[in-house]
Amino acid sequence: MLKEFKEFALRGNVIDMAVGIIIGAAFGSVVTSLVNDILMPPIGFLLGKVDFSNLFISLSGRYVSLAEAQAAGAPTINYGVFINTVLNFLIVAAAVFFFIVRPINRLRRVKEAPAPAAPTTKECPYCLSTIPLKATRCPYCTSILE
Repeated sequence: MLKEFKEFALRGNVIDMAVGIIIGAAFGSVVTSLVNDILMPPIGFLLGKVDFSNLFISLSGRYVSLAEAQAAGAPTINYGVFINTVLNFLIVAAAVFFFIVRPINRLRRVKEAPAPAAPTTKECPYCLSTIPLKATRCPYCTSILE
């Protein structure tokens, strides 16, 4: 059983998948920083100096900040954090689409040869002349075709 597991774990596909997951996690951290540190401050500034990560609805009492509400153990609906998470997802999805899916689709289209056109002619079985596909009689040898 240990030998089988070793064979499975050392296959190329498993190692490739592990590397992809590690790189994906690192990419997620970069995108989170991009959203939180680069994109959201100007958007918040344009919308009236709003800090999206501090937008919340307290379900018990009034609190000035999300950190204060969480320190008090108050239940909150953190819709600002949700907005940041949605933006993270949209950026990751766009990056995956533009840098992985589109190039792979282009490569697949290049590999797929166009389907050959439907034949419009056939050979007469008697004189081997090329005649139209719908012909019922050969114009060269006048044989009746089936």
